Amino acid sequence: MMSGRQIICEIYHAVRQTLWAALTLFVVAGALRADTVTVFAAASLKTALDKVAENWRDAGAGNIVISYAGSSALARQIEAGAPADLFISANIAWMDHLAALDLIDTASRIDLLGNQLVLIGPAGAAPVEITPDLDLIGLLGTDYLAMALVEAVPAGIYGRQALTQLGLWAQVRTQVAQLNNVRAALALVARGEAPLGIVYATDALAEPDVGVLGAFPADSHSPIVYPAALVSEGTNPQAAAFLQYLSGPLAQQVFAAHGFEVLN
Repeated sequence: MMSGRQIICEIYHAVRQTLWAALTLFVVAGALRADTVTVFAAASLKTALDKVAENWRDAGAGNIVISYAGSSALARQIEAGAPADLFISANIAWMDHLAALDLIDTASRIDLLGNQLVLIGPAGAAPVEITPDLDLIGLLGTDYLAMALVEAVPAGIYGRQALTQLGLWAQVRTQVAQLNNVRAALALVARGEAPLGIVYATDALAEPDVGVLGAFPADSHSPIVYPAALVSEGTNPQAAAFLQYLSGPLAQQVFAAHGFEVLN
């Protein structure tokens, strides 16, 4: 049986080892953080931005970690202090929101990409002309129209604007399935759980199980612009280099190949 002194020594060494392990983990995590550019990006960018980040890594330029979600959710996370180096929004309003709180470096801000809003259905579905005469309820029947959150997520905001401007919102507003981001709305149609959805043209291009029924008139909603900027509290100096890379020719080729309009 161990004496009291031996027990105290054992406890001392156990605590010391635990503290040392915790300190080592903290130092390693800090080193990894210092070597990693953390990007918060709109969900609709995933397919193209993953490829851009892959090219960046393959060139030996450093590591990129990307968190995808609705622009509103990402902006609120940054506002709450989430560690991000770079933010790419799917609309101007959420970037303006962070700028008003001095949470982005406004000198670094650029308008990076543009997009188009489309109505999707199952692959092979017959096209329609999106005008005020469109019988959207007739196409839906008793089913639901998949959209991103119409009060918060850019794709949902643009979609509601377009439907309202065309005089179609009143007839479908009670049959809208609202999802947290545009890729979730895309997935609902791809799985056959909703017959129709409103997404970006680039989302439809990335999903073989859906087809584009028609494009919404550009003047039926606010211009679709993806601004990008460094986060004020970001700690990685490589974030500025990656932001510059995003507007360079190699990244532009990838974005254009995935259906985006290159603005910068």
